[in-house]
This record gives sequence, C-alpha cells and structure tokens, in this order.
Amino acid sequence: MLKIILFITLAISSFANNLVDIYRMQGLSAVEDKLDEELSKLDYWKKHLENRNIELGYYESKQYVIVAQKELQELLLYKNENSDFSLVSRNNIITGEVEGDKFKEGDKKTPEGAYDLLSKKTDVDKFYGPLALVTSYPNTFDKSMKKDGYGIWIHGMPLDEERESFTKGCIALDNDKLENLDSNIDINKAVLLTSQSELKKARKEEIALILSSIYKWKQTWKTSQIEEYLNFYSLDFKRKDGTNFETFSRIKKTIFSRAEKKSIKFSNINISPYPNSLNKNMFRVIMDEDYKSPAVKFKGKKELFLEIVNNEVKILVES
Repeated sequence: MLKIILFITLAISSFANNLVDIYRMQGLSAVEDKLDEELSKLDYWKKHLENRNIELGYYESKQYVIVAQKELQELLLYKNENSDFSLVSRNNIITGEVEGDKFKEGDKKTPEGAYDLLSKKTDVDKFYGPLALVTSYPNTFDKSMKKDGYGIWIHGMPLDEERESFTKGCIALDNDKLENLDSNIDINKAVLLTSQSELKKARKEEIALILSSIYKWKQTWKTSQIEEYLNFYSLDFKRKDGTNFETFSRIKKTIFSRAEKKSIKFSNINISPYPNSLNKNMFRVIMDEDYKSPAVKFKGKKELFLEIVNNEVKILVES
C-alpha cells in the first residue's frame, strides 16, 4: 500500500511539474490544452467515478432525482450527496389514462424522458390539489421529434372530489405526499426521470465514456477539426427547428473554415439516463457553457441528447 501511495504521489508531482514547465514555456492556454487532454482520457474518468454511485446519473449541480415509473405506478425521490444516492421517499402515483409515450396533445399519455422542474404553482384549481410542479415537457428532444402538448405537471388529488384512477398525462399523488415531496426538494436542483417500466440504471463505463467524449468533442470544436467534430454526431441528428445532419454539417464546415481562435469552457456537468420509447441507449447532458470567439460570445446552458452505439457517443439533438 505504501508503494502505491508513493507512486501516486510521484505521478501527481511529476504531472504538476510538467504543467509548470508548459506554463513557463508556452503560457496559460497551453496548460488548459494539456488539462483538457487529460480530461479526454477514459481512464481518468473511470478513476474519478470509481467510488461514486452513478446508477441514476452523474450530477455536479443537481441534488435531487425524482423517478416516476409508470407501470409500477410509483414515484421515488433520491437525494444526491457524498457521491451516493439516498432514497428519501417512495409513493404511489397515477399517470396517463393511455399507456405509452406522449406524442400528441390530448393523447392522454405521460411522457417518457428526463425533465427539469420549471416552477411551482400554488394558485391551481382544487382539482389538482394544493399545488403543482411544472415540468419542462416538451423538451428540446421532444420538439425535435415533433412531439406536442404542454402542461405536464406533478400535482395532487382533487380537494373536494373522489380520487381519480388516471390522469390526462400528468403525474399525480396524494396531497400529503405531494407536499412532502415539495418540502424535500429545491426544484432548481431537481431532475425528473419518467420511464414506462423500471428505470434502466446507468453504468460507470457509460458515464466515463460520455464525460471523456464531451472533452474530446470540445477539443475538436475548439481547434476546428471539422471531420473529427462531425464524427460525434449521429446521421439521424436533428435540431429542434428540423435542421438535419446534412444541413448542419454544411453550416459547420463553413464556420470551421474560418479557423477562428475559440475559448470553450464547460462546468456544472449533469448527465441523466434518458428513458425513451425508441429502444435507444440514451442520455441527456446539460451543462454551463462559456464560449468566446471573434464573432460570437455565449454564456448559458448547453444541452445534448445523445446515444451510445458500438461504444461510441453520438449526438442526436443539441441546443
């Protein structure tokens, strides 16, 4: 054990000294490139995730994961702390009258996917109980699939009527359980995962692959390596406005041909497994992006919906 500790200490010291030399000879941007190179390595992330529980995803700024399993008619609340997930509550729910994934307004189906909670409504009709938590359906991926409808909430039961046996597409639970859920979360730090059956758990190998691929993708973007950059995109790629891969690649080739100097920084990376009715091994990534080039400056959220195919990450939708 002592030999292992000594080896790690020497390796860290050697790497740090190397960075000092790079900074001295080439400047701060070269140090950043070196660090990004390390973050592009699969082994780095495997080591980073070694003692973490990532079955419900990898979260740097999200603290609560709400899992709604439609066939099991249950909602589970987990708290993300100390590199693990603790189960806070498990409650019975009712969901849409019609089975399956939501595609059209009025189809009475509960959507499947990964969603944010946008707000809390307390001035709701008594039919919805004491309050409602508004979800982000339809999200960017839903819009790319031409899904429509709106107003998918987590709400309670009628205050002055009998309990329903189903909803028009929302997720509903007993009022005291809803209030308990509300009191136990910060909606700005919560993610909702809705699945038809039991949620398929993420694996460390998948999350490590996604994280390393994000940094490889960023580096090809930063250095205008167009072919390598486009290789991270699925041929089925679409933007929510309907732009397909062919049009997207043509636009990017024009932009990359300028070879502009770019600065791209990612932080607060959150990765959720993405339940779906397409039988794809999908994930949602949302993170903070700070992008600077001579032509464009952007600081905000970057959202990716991707799948893993043959041990490669392919971006399906991007915002």
